[in-house]
Amino acid sequence: MNPLRTVGGRLALALLLVVAGALAIVYIVVVPSYQHSLEGARVADLQRELRSIVSISSTAPYLSQRWVDEDAEPPAKTLNARVIVFRADGKGLLHLADSNKGNSSDVKNDPIALRALDTHRQQRGTVSRRDEQFAEAAYPVPGTNAVVLLSSSLHNDLESVSVVRNRVVIAGALATVFAILLGYTLATLFARRIRRLEAAAERIASGRFDETVSDPAPDELGQLARAFDRMRLRLASLERARGEFIANASHELRTPLFSLGGFLELLAGEELDGETRAEFVREMREQVTRLTKLATDLLDLSRLDAGRLTVESESVDLGGVAELLATEFGPRAASTGHPLDVDPGDGAWARADEERVVQIGRILVENALVHTAPGSVVAVAAGLSGGSARLSVSDNGPGIPPEAREQIFERFYRLEGTVASGSGLGLAIARELAGLMGGRIEVTAHEGWSRFVLVLPAEAGDRLPTAALV
Repeated sequence: MNPLRTVGGRLALALLLVVAGALAIVYIVVVPSYQHSLEGARVADLQRELRSIVSISSTAPYLSQRWVDEDAEPPAKTLNARVIVFRADGKGLLHLADSNKGNSSDVKNDPIALRALDTHRQQRGTVSRRDEQFAEAAYPVPGTNAVVLLSSSLHNDLESVSVVRNRVVIAGALATVFAILLGYTLATLFARRIRRLEAAAERIASGRFDETVSDPAPDELGQLARAFDRMRLRLASLERARGEFIANASHELRTPLFSLGGFLELLAGEELDGETRAEFVREMREQVTRLTKLATDLLDLSRLDAGRLTVESESVDLGGVAELLATEFGPRAASTGHPLDVDPGDGAWARADEERVVQIGRILVENALVHTAPGSVVAVAAGLSGGSARLSVSDNGPGIPPEAREQIFERFYRLEGTVASGSGLGLAIARELAGLMGGRIEVTAHEGWSRFVLVLPAEAGDRLPTAALV
């Protein structure tokens, strides 16, 4: 594989580019500025020294070699500077005196001296002669056409700049090599952690949830590994739930089917009397009803799990729902010996889906009638409390143990000792539907009463139906 196509290679290349870019910026900023600083300092020193030399005597014989040798050259030597005196003629500069005592052709028509004569002001700068740089300062002699020039070689200063340049280049080369080695090493370690996460993802994708995804580092990869492990635990839990769901659903379907098969075999016998045959038909009808309800519950759960079950948002009169439930379950409650009380409250309006609210109410009332002994009171009430609309179903039956109040909302869960009726899916569906409508189901017990409360967002006052505002 091409190394540049790997994470380690790309990270190493990125680090190399960052280091190289940083060194290039350092080189561009440091070396030229250092050279400019040295040149500026040398020129400023020459300018100060020239002022000192010229101000020795206002009547100094500026145009003589003697003045250069006796007065100007000694202080100029402290700067390793050369003193030259020029006079302007019609063709340019004429050499008058030179501390170098040699041929002055190398400084003929010096640009700094010419500029000083043209402007009649002191000038300074750098010039290049015979591939060598010089710092210069020129002073036009007042009342004459002469100019005094101090010139000093920048050879030593440029040597210092060259040393700095070479050291920067060498340091940059070493830093680049170090960056490549360190970057590739760190990138390889980093890529190794990514490969471990990739292997963990492959294990999870293949359905193996037994091995922990571990990376103790506090960085983003460590956080990703911990997120992977939470996903692993969640998927393992879902896989167990799926297996239990399939097993329980199969059991719930098998029981009524076996019962129906048995009744059909018995009905095939010719010795059955009419009363027994009618009893068998009634039992078979109950089993068909049980299968139909189970199929409906399983369909609702599948839609909930797939996120395809939608709810409406409308104004719902919970008091009217309570009265509807009392009317619907009144005959059944009377036949089982359960007194059924209803309290519709006063203006308990909620923002929800009326059909789903009625479905939840039916589940709660049916559970109360099935799982309590004859004579137990079942009460349905509606009201407002704490800014929420509430529909409650209470009974004074045997109650629910505190440790089981969460478990009863699990699919196919049944309390020990209760009547094995229904599919065990009702409360699970009720809680899911309540959550879809922005509500919840609360379970409380107080003074021998068990209470299931559907809590929903209350309808705002300015959105209530006209009849509710009367």
